[in-house]
Amino acid sequence: MPTPVHKLMHRRLSRRGAVASAGIAGLAAFARPTLAQDELRAITRPEGPSPIVSTRTGEVPSVGARRPGPVDQTFTAATSRAPGLAPIALQVEAALIDAPIEVLRVIDGTMQDPSGPWEVGWYENLASLGDGSNVVMAGHIDYWNVGPAVFYNIASLTAGDEVQVTAEDGQIFTYEVEWVREYPADNLPLDEVVGPTSTESLTMITCGGTFDYATAHYLSRTAVRATQVTG
Repeated sequence: MPTPVHKLMHRRLSRRGAVASAGIAGLAAFARPTLAQDELRAITRPEGPSPIVSTRTGEVPSVGARRPGPVDQTFTAATSRAPGLAPIALQVEAALIDAPIEVLRVIDGTMQDPSGPWEVGWYENLASLGDGSNVVMAGHIDYWNVGPAVFYNIASLTAGDEVQVTAEDGQIFTYEVEWVREYPADNLPLDEVVGPTSTESLTMITCGGTFDYATAHYLSRTAVRATQVTG
């Protein structure tokens, strides 16, 4: 049986060594004047989950300009957290996710974007596992020359779907999806979506909605809120 991807990849990730550059402000997915049919298919989501398979044509763009990522906005809430456990891997069977987690931060009010198509970013200065608050993660929906990325299917999740997070000490934190919502990209209520919660929660964010070919931007953001299963 193949080794899960998170077990192969998280060994090279340290809690602090995988922090993306603070200058990253885009999705690291790129647009060019015309799109081939295979690229059009890559950004058209199916009705239900589909396999997330790399086109293996490379992760580094050769042309084009950055477009906004899943959390390309400023965040005004407090950016300190109580001590807790760092997550190292995320599994969501219903969305075909089995991925390593890298460490991101909110720096000068700006939420960093994940560094690549397969990594899930966790914001360490918001909340940690076991804090009793809102653990926030982000991932790309697609990626230039790769196609569907790690969070490609999260919009198809439904209430009750299971989410599992592996902590740095090996504990498994299990959550159930509470809601899936789509917000305008230019009016994402970050305090509501990624701010503190009164229960142990997990929020996943990615791009979504209509893709504007004129600007090479997604017009919406998809947020998924899950609540820890107790007992």
